[in-house]
Amino acid sequence: MKEKDNIKKLFNDFEGNFDVDMPNHGHENRFLEKLKQQNNTVVDSTPKKSNYWKPFLAVAASIVLCFSVFTVMQQQQGNGLNDLASVSPELSQTQSFFTTAIAQEIASLEAKRSPETEEMVNDAMKELKILEKEYQSLKIDLNESGNDKRVIYAMITNFQNRIDVLQTVLEHIEEVKNFKLNQNENNNTI
Repeated sequence: MKEKDNIKKLFNDFEGNFDVDMPNHGHENRFLEKLKQQNNTVVDSTPKKSNYWKPFLAVAASIVLCFSVFTVMQQQQGNGLNDLASVSPELSQTQSFFTTAIAQEIASLEAKRSPETEEMVNDAMKELKILEKEYQSLKIDLNESGNDKRVIYAMITNFQNRIDVLQTVLEHIEEVKNFKLNQNENNNTI
């Protein structure tokens, strides 16, 4: 509190002594002339011509960038492999259902990962990778065959096989847990 009073007193003492006036017209030029007389290098304060082409160059670069991104995206879509979603809206819903279900099952499997179940989970993940590779080759077949129904059925079966693998592993994990639980109860009662 005493410090604030000291600051107020300091400002009150200097009141009226602050330089608040604007310099006279031409002050800057007179100052620059004095500097020139001392043979010092002076920086010219006159504004330089702005380059009017820079904003246009920025706009042109933006247009080229947008065009490039658009072209790359079109090529990826054109070169990309079709999947079930590209065949019909119904198959798009089917693919969405399966991918959601598989993601949920994988999340459940990862949640049950433990030292006892590590090997089973790893084996299931390897099996899923194999099925994913098969699905990628089915996508190639779908493009080459022109949406052949047999390939579409094989793709749906591939999704079902993935879910079956995940469910089977989850069931085995539950069996292992139940077996260990029963074994621990039997050991405790003996």
